[in-house]
Amino acid sequence: MPTANPPIVDTLRAELALLRSLDRDQARTMPPAFYTSADFHEIEKEELFRSEWICLGHVGEVPDNGDYFTTELVGEQLIVGRDHKGEVQVLSNVCRHRGNLVAEGRGNKRSFVCGYHAWTYDLDGTLKTAPLMKDVKAFDRKKCNLPQMKCEVWSNFIFVNLDGTAKPLAPQLAKLDAILHNYHNEERNLLFSDETVWNTNWKNLTENFMEGYHLFATHPTTLQPMTPTQLCRKVPGEDRWTAYRSYYDPNYPPRGPFHEDMTEDEQRNSVLFNIFPSFVVAVAANYTLYLCLRPAAADKVAIRWGVAGFKTDPEDPEVVKYVDLCKAFNDEDRQKLETLQRAQNTRYYAHGPLAPDDLEGTIWDFLQFMAGRLG
Repeated sequence: MPTANPPIVDTLRAELALLRSLDRDQARTMPPAFYTSADFHEIEKEELFRSEWICLGHVGEVPDNGDYFTTELVGEQLIVGRDHKGEVQVLSNVCRHRGNLVAEGRGNKRSFVCGYHAWTYDLDGTLKTAPLMKDVKAFDRKKCNLPQMKCEVWSNFIFVNLDGTAKPLAPQLAKLDAILHNYHNEERNLLFSDETVWNTNWKNLTENFMEGYHLFATHPTTLQPMTPTQLCRKVPGEDRWTAYRSYYDPNYPPRGPFHEDMTEDEQRNSVLFNIFPSFVVAVAANYTLYLCLRPAAADKVAIRWGVAGFKTDPEDPEVVKYVDLCKAFNDEDRQKLETLQRAQNTRYYAHGPLAPDDLEGTIWDFLQFMAGRLG
């Protein structure tokens, strides 16, 4: 018989289902357990992060054949790399013999070798050698390849679908592509990347990144002078994504260099978007900031983030200045979100009203996505 859900899971599913019936003018937040419950966190891992498209990183991290990096997603150990033909692949990082890792960290290899018993795999996961196994009757080399995950590259970002059931991603982002077209994110070079873990739920960070309401209070000297809260404008989203435009203060210096295709309006704003559930991006006139979010626990989020731009030298003073700005406002967000996580362990808060559409309409879109998947 199926195991019954813990009561809090049923309660949260019911609350999500209720959100689906509310009009936009009744938009509200979810109760604290949505962000603190370990039981609900397990449901998300199985029903979201194994079945949806999840971004793992940027193609600039694996520019050459044989380049790879390792990562983890809801307990699955993965290798992200380029094979001998230059194709980006996502493989299981677990040896088919006794289940140890076959790669660690990042680098460039001609093959992956398990350090436990030296089983060796080609870059596409094909088993090449298995020492001293030729006399084992049950051994079938063809059945011992590393599992290859369903993978797509969209706008230079690498996505994986663990269970292989998701519909192709690119067609679902066609309208977002049209909005981003003149910014030409696909021509921007990876200039910086890093990994970190914050002590907050992944949804807290997703929602924070996607609303401009907090800019004036949380980022009074870093972002508010450049992209003030008052100039945020929501973009009509779809089932797969949500977005808003963060317009620049007219008194702020131009944020070039601009691609020749960009309109005057596009030169004056950044497009911030969330590809559900957990990939958040800010495409500015000159740089792209992205955060790949993976749930590490109910109260922890693993972040792989980076900056891309038209420049090619990561040490260019302008690049360093922009990366330092990103680090500064990321640190401001981290402080607020880690205190938020602590505050959410309360019995005295149920839910609150969301701000107007231009300020927190993207959160409503995200909650509607969550309701559609888990309600």
